[in-house]
Amino acid sequence: MFAYYIDHFSPFIVEFGHGIGIRWYGTAYVAAFFLGYQMLRWFSRHGYSELPEEKVGDFIAATALWGVLLGGRLGYALLYDFDATVHDPLRFFRVWEGGMASHGGILGIVIFTLWYARRHKISWMGLGDNLVVAAPLGIFFGRCANFINGELFGRIAHVPWAMQFPSELLQDPVLAQRAVQAISEKMDPALNSAEAIVAAAQTSASVREVLAGILNPRYPSQLIEAGLEGLLLFALLWLLRTRTRVAEGVTTGAFFVLYALFRIFGEQFREPDVGIPFTLGLTRGQFLSLFMIVFGGWLIGNSMRRNRPAPRPH
Repeated sequence: MFAYYIDHFSPFIVEFGHGIGIRWYGTAYVAAFFLGYQMLRWFSRHGYSELPEEKVGDFIAATALWGVLLGGRLGYALLYDFDATVHDPLRFFRVWEGGMASHGGILGIVIFTLWYARRHKISWMGLGDNLVVAAPLGIFFGRCANFINGELFGRIAHVPWAMQFPSELLQDPVLAQRAVQAISEKMDPALNSAEAIVAAAQTSASVREVLAGILNPRYPSQLIEAGLEGLLLFALLWLLRTRTRVAEGVTTGAFFVLYALFRIFGEQFREPDVGIPFTLGLTRGQFLSLFMIVFGGWLIGNSMRRNRPAPRPH
């Protein structure tokens, strides 16, 4: 029997009051946008981009708002949380509660950058070749925030590096009832709900000790995806953009293909979303990734036929 680590991070870096404070989730987005800004400035300064360095700040801010945030939130509401959003439309605006879809964010960025490139008469694929190099860093921070929040955890596993996530109680009524009986009746009557127990587990070692015998050990799929879709994808795209002489648009196409492949593989370790049916035996994330592979393959093929050199240092 392994002594599995129980994920018990607080979602807050600093909490000023009940439910009010600086959250890791929001900070992850700020860090992603800041690094994206610095990276695009570097590309502009070193001759990799048609986008002038002085316009990078406005571009990143607009991309963050209209592409990532709006696209990601719409994607989540439509693809993963449609019924709840219909019954409670204000739910859409409570972004501090989490709920962003990476596929929706990517589609939002595609649409916004297409508009931006036409508006400013610059190459969309040239713009994309630099932006997609920075994007995996944002995905990395987002997946790390998912881990800290204890959400999007993995499938049941019995490997030494498996972990236990108290938020499992929020999705499994049977386990939640067992936890309430064990903790509320024998330790603290105030801990009479799954939500209260999950919150208490962040600070109480005795609560975690009881939960260790109730929760299932699971893959830390958030960290697996952070490594694949984040760090590994960033390294590959950085090398492709700065160390090779591929045609303009190939790096953008490679992002779509590689992200989709890593997402499909990574979801083998991730617990499927509750209430979201499988399509062709695939999870919703895997199924949507198939369209990204087709789109990315088309971009690569079209870019190689056009054979337009990507901007590079002189």
